[in-house]
Amino acid sequence: MSQPIEVPWDQLQTDTLQALVEEFVTREGTDYGAEEVALTDKVQQVIRGIQQGLYVILYDPDLDSVHIITARDWQGSGF
Repeated sequence: MSQPIEVPWDQLQTDTLQALVEEFVTREGTDYGAEEVALTDKVQQVIRGIQQGLYVILYDPDLDSVHIITARDWQGSGF
């Protein structure tokens, strides 16, 4: 099993970052609380969180896929 690789957000093209975050916020099970939040607002919230270091983007070479997780989960993962 290969170790996931952290992908620096500022190394991604704007369109790629946007698509990754849109996929993340529209994923089944994503909950933003009691009131509905527009997709554009959700995307901007997550992008700000990535820029502030609250989330990290990971590439999983075994699955050949990219994921966004919280920085806390990444730090606690043992990798």
